Amino acid sequence: MHNQQHGGNITTFAKEIGCRVEEVIDLSSNINFVKPKIEVDFNRLNISPYPNYERLTNAIAKLYKVKNVQIELFNGATSAIYALFRALALEEVTLYAPLYLEYERAAKIFGYRIEQINRFNGLEKEVKANSLVVFVNPSTPDGKFYNLKRVMNKWMQKGCTIIIDESFLDFTPYSSLAPYIENYSKLYILKSMTKFYSAAGIRIGAIISHRENIEKLKAKEPIWKISEFDSCYLQSALKDNTFMQRSREINQKNRQQLTKILQKSPTICSIYPSSSNFVMIKLQGVDAYQFQEQLTPFKIMVRNCSNFKYLDSHYVRVAVKEEKSLKVLEKALNKKE
Repeated sequence: MHNQQHGGNITTFAKEIGCRVEEVIDLSSNINFVKPKIEVDFNRLNISPYPNYERLTNAIAKLYKVKNVQIELFNGATSAIYALFRALALEEVTLYAPLYLEYERAAKIFGYRIEQINRFNGLEKEVKANSLVVFVNPSTPDGKFYNLKRVMNKWMQKGCTIIIDESFLDFTPYSSLAPYIENYSKLYILKSMTKFYSAAGIRIGAIISHRENIEKLKAKEPIWKISEFDSCYLQSALKDNTFMQRSREINQKNRQQLTKILQKSPTICSIYPSSSNFVMIKLQGVDAYQFQEQLTPFKIMVRNCSNFKYLDSHYVRVAVKEEKSLKVLEKALNKKE
């Protein structure tokens, strides 16, 4: 098992086991396996002019039911995280962990004092007034969706600046907290357009916030951050009106199938409920490294969660993928047993 910071490093995995990248069954990556219909001829795309993001911004605003002046685009959600931490320039941050690893890294780089709260059992723990609070919802690496309305009110009463990362919310039927920005100016909603729209190579993320906050962010950002290729790809994907419902239904069906497969394995003692396109499991009798060794002959790669706060090497994230890949996983688990 590799000590990778993120899932999806299939090139290194393929080299180490001596196979082609195309042969790897990547159950480590949280990128949607269902793909939108894309109707863009990239060979004829006019890339001579500087890019203009008006149409893309309008499309994203329509998708999330906000105003275009409430959105700032970034070269991926991770870039948005770093830009936000830099621009806010606060002193303290509370991270509800485990969560996406780049939040802690960004906080360290920009000199924040970091407090971490175990969201599995400390959701009601008090946070410092006027601090920055970060919550990923649905969470990672377990995919749980939290109803945050009550705790949100507590954060707001304490004057906290709030970042809610909704990168995986599109996989669920739940509503965004974006409407809160109308009444609370210190709220920032982060969106990743790469996860759900099956395009990790298309680097588009967005921050949704109060208009004045967006104007301040824009003032410190480059004029051009996204290529015309990225922009046109996502605009085309957003025109696929059937994609969201289709993707949710297929992911839910395959997540249920994955859960049934995992339930049969005696090496898995816990399966965490998930609303996203992955599930987290807790192992017994083996650790994540040994579990990966069992799957390697089948060219299956999973995500060791030991580098997440409050987790150890007995936790693994398994992505929801197409039925064919899940059947190979089932075969791999049955063969061992």
